Amino acid sequence: MRFWLTGIVILLFLSPSNAQKFGYVDTEFITSKMPEYAKVQQQIEQNTKTWLSDVEKKKQELEKLEKEYKLEELLLTEDLKQQRLAAIQLKSKESKAFENQVFGVEGDLFKLKQTAYKSILDQISKAIEKVVRAKRLDFIFDKANDGLVLLYTNPIHDYSDYVLEELGVELDPNLAEKTKKEEAQEQKSPKKN
Repeated sequence: MRFWLTGIVILLFLSPSNAQKFGYVDTEFITSKMPEYAKVQQQIEQNTKTWLSDVEKKKQELEKLEKEYKLEELLLTEDLKQQRLAAIQLKSKESKAFENQVFGVEGDLFKLKQTAYKSILDQISKAIEKVVRAKRLDFIFDKANDGLVLLYTNPIHDYSDYVLEELGVELDPNLAEKTKKEEAQEQKSPKKN
């Protein structure tokens, strides 16, 4: 699907009747030159090392309990065996829960990265907006990722409403009116070269 959409966008650019201007940026290169990004990377690495150390400590505590149980298993009464096994299971659950809390999909590391990178990404986004307006670009891509990722499109070139209309899907009239006003304002605003 992504390849198909990229092909259509390229065909639109190649059409002589469409004189859109487009460009690209390399966000990996841009971030590598930003001192703020290096500081954020260092902070994330430091926190990750601390969390990895904490996870390792919890695993070692669990292994210690398991070894102690195996050494003493023959000497323990059935009640003590059950107590020790319950303690081992509880420690195992705690260890897994902590690891998931830190390194899980919505874990602490993910949240730290999200908040730490947000200001940097906002700065880059604002800078891209200024460049787009100054250079009068209609589309801008990021070449840093696998393939090209579209970072900016001029809303004038958004034909989604027409496709929805062709499909017989009705838009919310309030949303359609707001979109038309934004497009009109975009066209009225002076473009710098």
